[in-house]
Amino acid sequence: MTMQTPLGRVRGLGSAKNGTHHWWMQRVTAVALVPLTLWFIYSIVSLLGAGHAAAEAWMASPVNAVLMVLLVIATFHHLQLGLQVVIEDYIHGEGVKIAAILIVKLASFALAVLGAFAVLKVAF
Repeated sequence: MTMQTPLGRVRGLGSAKNGTHHWWMQRVTAVALVPLTLWFIYSIVSLLGAGHAAAEAWMASPVNAVLMVLLVIATFHHLQLGLQVVIEDYIHGEGVKIAAILIVKLASFALAVLGAFAVLKVAF
């Protein structure tokens, strides 16, 4: 027994089966961002008044570099997921919606790669 209408069966419409994954990823990135953001704020506060050399030395630490790359990646992935939901909810034209989602995904990916590259360049 199916809950789908005959017209829905013919058109092949139904669950896209990816909403749960999207929801979970948004929550996972949000949970990951809490300790990463707290670590980042603590680190920045501890570097207040320090010079450029101290900041470079801080970033050269493997633990700090890895945590910073994780912060950048989690931030931009979380941003992309959130903006995608906003676009899906508030943009009604299919062509504009798809274009906007594509632009957000590509821009988020590019910015995450640039951020990670910047961190690694300073760290090494």
